[in-house]
Amino acid sequence: MNYYRLYIHCKNEEVYHQITEILLIEPTIFDNENSNEIKTLWCYAIDEKDEDDYVDYINIYLDLIEPKFSELERIGIETSDISIWRIYEYQHQCSMEITPQEMRRLGNNGITLCIDCFEK
Repeated sequence: MNYYRLYIHCKNEEVYHQITEILLIEPTIFDNENSNEIKTLWCYAIDEKDEDDYVDYINIYLDLIEPKFSELERIGIETSDISIWRIYEYQHQCSMEITPQEMRRLGNNGITLCIDCFEK
């Protein structure tokens, strides 16, 4: 199982809602979230089961945010507030590949890629 996350840290709930308006996509709400707590971490999640086709998560997330960088900056979001995560469940061996084009694109945009692996 692979869990992909686009995280955007924000200073308050107003900015959280502005991110949703700018990106034109609803954030992922997880079951364990308290609806009364102030939202300061915007997340768009994609989950990939082992039998699913590969999800091109880096390009999906960058295609979503790259055209909106200037709008996000206007509400106080900097590239250092944005991270892309891959949480990878493996058995016996953890292997993954990131293309030079994906790495260049992440680097050129100042976006952090985080990878977390855990054994089944």
